[in-house]
Amino acid sequence: MTTSSKKYYNPNEGFSQTVAVTTGNFKTLYISGQIGDGIDLETQTIATFKNLERELEQCGTTFKDVVKMNTYIVNFNPTEDLPIFRKVRKQFLNTENYPASTLVGIQALGKEEWLIEIEAVAVVEIKL
Repeated sequence: MTTSSKKYYNPNEGFSQTVAVTTGNFKTLYISGQIGDGIDLETQTIATFKNLERELEQCGTTFKDVVKMNTYIVNFNPTEDLPIFRKVRKQFLNTENYPASTLVGIQALGKEEWLIEIEAVAVVEIKL
C-alpha cells in the first residue's frame, strides 16, 4: 500500500504558498497564486514568475517540472496583454514542453494594484 505525506511551505494567514504531496516516487507541488510588484503588467509578470521560481526552488525543482499553470490577468486585452505575457513566460519556461495552461481575463484580484496572478502544479520524480 502506497502512503502519502504532505509538507506545507511558507504558511500565511489562511493558506500556504505551496503544499507538497509525496506519494511513492513522486512529489506533487501545488503552488498558490503568486503575484508581483510593479507599475505595469510586464514588470508584475516578471516578478510573479520570479516568485513562482522561488517556490519551486524551495521544493528542490525548477519550471521544467511544472505541468499546469492557471493565469489570471485583470482587464485582459488579448492584443496588448498576450504578447507581454508570452514574452515573459518564454524567459522562464522550457519552450519545448509548455505545461497545460489556462489564461483567464478577470475584473479584479485581491488587491487593486495587482494585475496578474499565476498558480502552478508541478510533479517531481524522486530518485530513490
